[in-house]
Amino acid sequence: MPVYLLFLMFRVGVVGVSGYGGGEILRLCASHPGVQVVYAAGETSAGQRLGGRYPGLSGAFSDLTIQPFDPRSLPDLDLLFLSLPTGDSKKAAAQLPQDLRIIDVGGDHRFVDGWTYGLTEITGPAKIADSDRVADPGCFPAAALLALAPLVSKGLVEPSHIIIDAKTGISGAGRGGGSTFGYAEVNEDVSAYNLFKHAHTPEMREAIARMSGSAEASVVFSAHLVPMTRGILATCYARGRLTTEAALKAAREFYAESAFVRVSEAPPHSRWPQGTNLAFVSYAADPAAETVIALGAVDNLGKGAAGQAVQNMNLMLGCPEQLGLDLVPMTP
Repeated sequence: MPVYLLFLMFRVGVVGVSGYGGGEILRLCASHPGVQVVYAAGETSAGQRLGGRYPGLSGAFSDLTIQPFDPRSLPDLDLLFLSLPTGDSKKAAAQLPQDLRIIDVGGDHRFVDGWTYGLTEITGPAKIADSDRVADPGCFPAAALLALAPLVSKGLVEPSHIIIDAKTGISGAGRGGGSTFGYAEVNEDVSAYNLFKHAHTPEMREAIARMSGSAEASVVFSAHLVPMTRGILATCYARGRLTTEAALKAAREFYAESAFVRVSEAPPHSRWPQGTNLAFVSYAADPAAETVIALGAVDNLGKGAAGQAVQNMNLMLGCPEQLGLDLVPMTP
């Protein structure tokens, strides 16, 4: 894999700049020292200046005009982010040039032949770096799988009958939620949704099966919407005889080389990684009850979407993995 000098600015494009994920990719790329956004596309915002859509942008970046997305008519790019709703990127990606590096932030290409699953700490940085087609993980899987991976991959817990109970902020529903996710509808309320039919369940099941090498992997997943803007806390229950200390030790070893995963003795809060690409994991275990609780906290727009996408971009372009992502969480 070639390593490029940082004074070489890579030309990138972002499709879906009207959405939360696309907007967060723009925010991260705006201060990234190795890339220049030269193309922005959006369905509802086509024709607007980026600076009109996002007033905080400055310079030539803000003067870029948002284009209607046409996969057959693109400028010269080193990499393209597709931040489209699940179901919208498959057809578009098939029409893009074969030599163009693509990161699909949506759900159309996860565990699809020809695409690399983009949860870097599980797939491996080297494999991401060697790929031209990368599928970002879902936001819930990013939190849950990072918590479970050290235990599942080492055979410390059973890969079957895993229960994942997760809470997400409103931005996880996307900008297209309309009045369903307005302030009056979600404030002072917590609700479960898509029980037994959530799109992220097969993704988590497949990842756990691959990590464990077991065809018996199974997941029961419940998602809850809570009245906060961003953040995910996944509480995962699995069967195993290990102690809390053994679980923490396994995670520290598993993530010893990770730039973005923090192993915490205290249960993490959803706010801890806010505005960053960090993930926090922690564990509690009762050997007598053969039960292990694995907790994962991420920013659903960070490690759960745009931050993970920029991390993958860095690897695909030969940049340092942490470039542009050394961010301090926002508190409060």
